[in-house]
Amino acid sequence: MQFMLSGASYDFLKKVAQIYLPALGTLYYALAQIWHLPRVEEINGTILAIDTFLGLVLGLSSSTYHASDEKYDGVVNIVQNPDTGKKTYNLDLKGDPEQIDDKKQITFKVVGG
Repeated sequence: MQFMLSGASYDFLKKVAQIYLPALGTLYYALAQIWHLPRVEEINGTILAIDTFLGLVLGLSSSTYHASDEKYDGVVNIVQNPDTGKKTYNLDLKGDPEQIDDKKQITFKVVGG
């Protein structure tokens, strides 16, 4: 099964799984000890189960992403001239070149080296 989240969804769910759910579980546990709140094990168990499931979803999405060409902004094609032995390199950019201005880094797949 191939499963990949969009960049924004992945980033949001990663923050939820790594920061918000653990913080919520810790907060409820601490407050439950102070204020004698009910069902500490059930609530924290539920939070942990949700967090574990999100970890699975994020892991599957990450594996699919890294196995695909989605991570590349384009391709560098290397072609060797059989007569001269010289190599030429051409850049095949995926998407609108104007979007490069908005990026801090770009990644290319090298083909034919």
